[in-house]
Amino acid sequence: MLTRKQHELLTFIDNRLKETGVSPSFEEMKEALDLKSKSGVHRLISALEERNFIRRLPNRARALEVLRMPETTAKLPSVQVKVPPAAPQAANENVLEIPLHGRIAAGLPIEALEGHSSLSVPAALLGPGEHYALEVSGDSMVEAGILDGDYALIRRAETARDGEIVVALIAEHEATLKYFRKEGAMVRLDPANRSYDPQRYKPDQVRIQGKLAGLLRRY
Repeated sequence: MLTRKQHELLTFIDNRLKETGVSPSFEEMKEALDLKSKSGVHRLISALEERNFIRRLPNRARALEVLRMPETTAKLPSVQVKVPPAAPQAANENVLEIPLHGRIAAGLPIEALEGHSSLSVPAALLGPGEHYALEVSGDSMVEAGILDGDYALIRRAETARDGEIVVALIAEHEATLKYFRKEGAMVRLDPANRSYDPQRYKPDQVRIQGKLAGLLRRY
């Protein structure tokens, strides 16, 4: 029998896949299960994978597949998981054109290039607000499922909370995609790759330009 948390997570993933066709992020899973850290999510995912309830799809970000649900669901404890409402069906069928602004570093900061291209994105991947896309360059966010060549879908924002993945403009001319954190009087931009070190800046050196809303990958 699954533990309560394993069952909650499996139910959450299964519901999200049925509603949107997209696996929830580790941050969403952490919040849905009221866990203190993403390491707890990793342990639950590994346990479900070892017991053949789910599998990770290779070479795809945030890609999980539910292989089966527990056969004795009636005997499992009741579960209340905070599942965000799915987008309306009409929105799922729409495709939106959003601006595509060059490449952004997921490693060392590089200059953010403004372009005049656009990217077709399923409306179901976007929530409210104004969005744009950036092509990811580098490998420092691979442990968050963000790979070189992916398209990061960004919701415009000027502020962020600790732990959110943001587009940070550094010194008004370089941009990077990183986890945002406050560290005393400094701003720390964390990679999701153990091969890279965090970057620290004074607050007036960093300007938030948006928060990660989704990913698009072409094959």
